[in-house]
Amino acid sequence: MAMTMIEQILARKAGVASVDVGDTVTVDVDMTVLIDLQFATTWLQPLRIADPDKVAIVMDHAVPAPTIKDAAGGPNARKFAAEFGIERFYDVGRHGICHQVIAENGLARPGQILACTDSHTCAGGAYNTAARGLGPAEVYSILCTGRTWFQVSPTIRYELVGALPAGVSGKDVFLHIANAYGDATNCNLEYGGPGLASIPLHDRRTIATQGAEVSADFSTLAYDDVLAAHFEALGVTGFEPAHADADAAYADVREIDLSTLVPYVARPGTVSRNGLPVTAIEPRKIDQAFIGSCANGQLDDLRIAADVLRGKQVAPGVRLIVTPASQQVYRDAMRLGYLQDIADAGAVVTNATCGACFGYHMGLLGPGEVCITSSTRNFTGRMGSTEAEIYMASPATVAASAIAGHISDAQQEASR
Repeated sequence: MAMTMIEQILARKAGVASVDVGDTVTVDVDMTVLIDLQFATTWLQPLRIADPDKVAIVMDHAVPAPTIKDAAGGPNARKFAAEFGIERFYDVGRHGICHQVIAENGLARPGQILACTDSHTCAGGAYNTAARGLGPAEVYSILCTGRTWFQVSPTIRYELVGALPAGVSGKDVFLHIANAYGDATNCNLEYGGPGLASIPLHDRRTIATQGAEVSADFSTLAYDDVLAAHFEALGVTGFEPAHADADAAYADVREIDLSTLVPYVARPGTVSRNGLPVTAIEPRKIDQAFIGSCANGQLDDLRIAADVLRGKQVAPGVRLIVTPASQQVYRDAMRLGYLQDIADAGAVVTNATCGACFGYHMGLLGPGEVCITSSTRNFTGRMGSTEAEIYMASPATVAASAIAGHISDAQQEASR
């Protein structure tokens, strides 16, 4: 029976020859990732776990701890890691947003299943992984049993053709798709086609990550030479990629000509059917600009921001906050001079954490303020006050807007 990428992974991990839409399957989970918030809220130390080698702990959302409750979670995580001999423990100093740490350490692998409590776990789909965010109780169950269940959803295929133009990013690809097609509730997203080769790996992860914003179950990209080189560099082997069958059945197949795309901005409230090319959107005055998150706090995102900001200054009255996605990204960006260029332009570079993205610390919005962000969500109240407005765009657009003092196109700012 012909299957999509995600169907092949689920069938393989369930130990069956094939699966079909609507089937419920019980599968083995290859990697379970726990985050600091789990240990700081309702943590209950288990008596045993299925396999310590298939568990990672990442301190990411509230690091260093901004509240006493968050601080109390740290000892719980350290005790758990020590008691069960969990070697993949990314404590403060090795920390970062879990999806970035997962990527850096090759924990999301082709053809495998990864689970975590964070809703943007679909970021791992960039690596041809069946990666999905689940509730804390389910992740706790996986921790103890090594297994979980999924119902097989229909899959939407994005067939990418053409080549991504200079100045157009993975964020722009996603915002175009979200604007053109809206939500994908109870569906899987699959990306492939000849155009995929023109999309760098960091942009692929942005696309996969943002699948959560259109309510997709899994968001999975094809395995190719780019991924092969990535895992070879990490020294990761022993995986079996999933390749969609040529005659697989899809709920819809949508062709995206990458060569026609331009920088996009999503207006406040939602990304679904709510975007415009940046050149067509109103030049709205902004109070804050934010570059960071699991979607766009990667090293290449900071490089792009530094290129836009170099030798220029953030506009008076605008706060530009830049949050590297991990401690490794922070160190690399510092060595390469990106943080120097960003700070010299008047931006604030913060510790690596989820921070402002989920409206917790280091950059919340006040009532009536307008923010343009490269982070993951722009719904009302996401980054602070429910009376604030959040526009979403690529790091280049955010950096250019910070210089202009209003929403602006990076190419236009570069020509001034």
